Amino acid sequence: MSTEFLTIEFVTSLITLFLLLLFGFAMLRSAMRIVPQQNAWIVERLGRFHRALSPGLNVLVPFMDRIAYRFDLREVPSEVPAQVCISLDNTTLTVDGFLYLQITDPVKAAYGSSNPMNAAMQLAQTSMRSEIGKLHLDQALSSRQMLNTAVAAAVEEAAVNWGIKVLRYEIKDITPPQAILHAMELQITAEREKRAMIFKSEGERQQQINTSEGQRQREINLADGRKQAEILRAEGEAKAIELVAAATADAIRAIATAAVVDGGIEAVQMQLAKDFIDKWGNLAKQGTTMIVPADLGNIGGMVGTALQIVKGNSGAAHMALPPSDGSMPQAG
Repeated sequence: MSTEFLTIEFVTSLITLFLLLLFGFAMLRSAMRIVPQQNAWIVERLGRFHRALSPGLNVLVPFMDRIAYRFDLREVPSEVPAQVCISLDNTTLTVDGFLYLQITDPVKAAYGSSNPMNAAMQLAQTSMRSEIGKLHLDQALSSRQMLNTAVAAAVEEAAVNWGIKVLRYEIKDITPPQAILHAMELQITAEREKRAMIFKSEGERQQQINTSEGQRQREINLADGRKQAEILRAEGEAKAIELVAAATADAIRAIATAAVVDGGIEAVQMQLAKDFIDKWGNLAKQGTTMIVPADLGNIGGMVGTALQIVKGNSGAAHMALPPSDGSMPQAG
């Protein structure tokens, strides 16, 4: 009987010890909390805010302290649902995007709003509708960066009281109605055709300008070439005349020198008569029509007259020529 009593008492003691250990472990577990990195837990004591737990090991008072809120302090991307907006020119647009938020003050996030993330997204939607309503369709489609900045600034201003920092807002899609898209495609096609025609006309215009400039330069070059050729031809003719004149003068001087020596005048007379007869013979051979003097039959008289002229010129030349010794002639 005593042995059974001791056995029951031992089992009871073991159960009590196990319950005490279990109770102690539960108390220890409720009193010690490990907060992960980049997290913040809000502790309330008897229903009132007590403190925010930092990452690491923290000790609470059992039955008095409780974890009321748990917040992730990392950047949180939130998708803003698509919504219909009306532009300034009464065109409906479907706009959606992403809002990037980060909790910077867990106390304000816990007690500033019942759902700060949802409040930020709702404010982003209303701000986007307001900003789209200030712009025409073309401006709204081409001003994404401006819209992103405006929405982020509007949400940031209100989110200060919620302990939230708005990092950025990015528009995902801006979709106008199908009829507007079709009209835009037609407008873009017409604009491209217009630019193509303008580029083509400018190319043709430039080609004509280049062609005319080339022709003008060609005419200038040809004119310069003709001018240079005329100048060279004139210079050549002038040089030839000078050479012929110089040669004629040399020949006359040679004849005059030869005429003053003994027998020179007779040789000149003979050559003159011979040339006269040859010229008349050639004149009769070269043409069918010729003009003859009235006293053609008196050729000897004509030659004699020419010889008298030569004699007179020879005498004058003889008087004009200086003596062979180089002294000046004396006046008669």
